[in-house]
Amino acid sequence: MIAKVKKYATTNSLVLLGIGLGILFGIYLPELALQQKVIGSAFIAFLKMLVVPLVFASIYTAILGLGSLEHLKTIGGRTIGLYVLTTALAVFLAIVAMNIFSIGVPVSSEGLEFEKAATIAPFSFQAMILSFIPTNVFSSLANGKMMQIIVFAILFGVASLYLKKSEQESMNQFFTAVSNVMLKMAEWVILMTPIGVFSLISYVIAEQGVDVILGLWSYILVVVGVILIHGLVTLPAVLAFFGRVNPYTYLSDVREAPIMAFSTASSAATLPVSMRVVEEVGEVDPKTASFVLPLGATVSMDGTAAYLTIAVLYIANLAGVDLSFGDQVLLGVTVVALSVGVAALPSASLVMMVVILNQIGLPVEYIALIVAVDRILDMCRTSLNVTSDLVVTKIVDQYEKKRART
Repeated sequence: MIAKVKKYATTNSLVLLGIGLGILFGIYLPELALQQKVIGSAFIAFLKMLVVPLVFASIYTAILGLGSLEHLKTIGGRTIGLYVLTTALAVFLAIVAMNIFSIGVPVSSEGLEFEKAATIAPFSFQAMILSFIPTNVFSSLANGKMMQIIVFAILFGVASLYLKKSEQESMNQFFTAVSNVMLKMAEWVILMTPIGVFSLISYVIAEQGVDVILGLWSYILVVVGVILIHGLVTLPAVLAFFGRVNPYTYLSDVREAPIMAFSTASSAATLPVSMRVVEEVGEVDPKTASFVLPLGATVSMDGTAAYLTIAVLYIANLAGVDLSFGDQVLLGVTVVALSVGVAALPSASLVMMVVILNQIGLPVEYIALIVAVDRILDMCRTSLNVTSDLVVTKIVDQYEKKRART
């Protein structure tokens, strides 16, 4: 255990060094930084390569390990409930922050255009529900449609509970082996993290430019401030209250995952690292991690929900629209309810922002004013998304261990 902690601590130090050097490289040698994007892209590709087989095998073995539908209902209900709670707290914090600081002065939307808005279909709750159901599971696996893969894996696992014990054991051994192989490969990819992070950070800084970032400093500060408060105060408080553990010790041990999420801006790509870290140094049972983390990578969106809330209220201020307390509460409920529909991929929240702006009647053209810094903020909010996953996983694991003792 101590050796593993030291191993990850060494990697974390190199990753932080990679972030610092990447920022400097992107600022002072932007042309070279843009040309070496392939290194960072290859790093993310290696991570995403592991996700689909890992998610399917992990969820399947976790359900077989639970042993009954009653246990599945208990752990599933607790997991979803905690994810909704942390997301709601993030949205509440974002609304409070925007009412305190109230950034954004009215500007004309004349000349502004957000071309992507025209390609986004009107939101439909029925369509969202149907999008969770795979009509062709092989197509879902090939295209990495996470929610569809999770739904099929759960159904496949539940159906396997009705097999003979000998058949269950054979299936369990096979998919456990698949999961272990994916985690071993994830361990190899983790060794590439410092180089991958350096490449990704330097590219983003070179592409976005420091001037653009400075131009939206107040907006960025509010978003990052809310993310930091939620990650360093709210989530630790939830973990201490429900999990009865020292939150800062745990989060320090598993910090490899949020750092990885920051560099990749993808919850899905970070999943192999999250699973490896929580099991090895977070002392979370593999069965718990195998069920809670894949689900969280898709439905847990604390950072995204907070960001969307701030962005919509900021756009309302830019448009000169005064949203009442009731309107803001409705916005918060909408963000929490729809956050499950945000794919665990970079910049997918822009799609959700268009949907929400259309829902409450705000002009989508104003997105053009903030889209320039979306990639930077995407990295921050994804890191918070993953931190929330780690917190909920630990809480559920504590309940499971308590249940096993009684």
